[in-house]
Amino acid sequence: MSESEKVLLITGASTGIGAATARAAVDAGYRLALTARSTDKLDALVKEFGRERAFAVPCDVSRFEAQQRMVETVVNHYGRIDAVFANAGVGGGPGGFSGAPVDGWRTMAEVNILGAAYTLRATLEHVKKARGHVLLTGSVAGRRTLSGSFYSATKWAVSAIGYGLREELRGTGVRVTLIEPGMVDTPFFDEPKPDALKPEDVARSVVYALSQPEHVDVHELMVLPTPPIED
Repeated sequence: MSESEKVLLITGASTGIGAATARAAVDAGYRLALTARSTDKLDALVKEFGRERAFAVPCDVSRFEAQQRMVETVVNHYGRIDAVFANAGVGGGPGGFSGAPVDGWRTMAEVNILGAAYTLRATLEHVKKARGHVLLTGSVAGRRTLSGSFYSATKWAVSAIGYGLREELRGTGVRVTLIEPGMVDTPFFDEPKPDALKPEDVARSVVYALSQPEHVDVHELMVLPTPPIED
């Protein structure tokens, strides 16, 4: 099967890592299913790539029924899903466990943890048929302790999901990759982060994992910005 026949579903595709990965994947020959809550940004990406290469389905990943409908729409359109990049995620405000608003915790848990799990539950039937690939956006925050960070806790959960999924799918031919970036300069932050990674840096990591031959299973890619040169 040629890469041009493969369908990659990306959640959180409208900006940042998701949009950059969409551009890199189109260049690599994939057909894309793009989902996020922002309809106008998804439509702009479809216009950029062309309707023969990209298809957009707005979806709130925190709702399982919405993800089920989204996946059904994608399969009706393309007939298949070969690879899934569970990338949607949100951050939270300051305050730590002592003072952060608890509504922010609920949102992070619903999007970062349940959203990723719902994506897997909704797509795995099709990915297994294709003997395809699942990728999840974790974080260095899911590998290192960050003081008072509920966001870090959600990304530790994503790491656990990736490890558990890999064992569940052992012997099916489906590969599972955790993408674990450090700080990335995206709309995730209110202010620019000039010393951070660019979304395109993470996108290259995703395409690298996807592009490996079938006998190569890239388990984890932790990508960090090079420390600044000291004078």
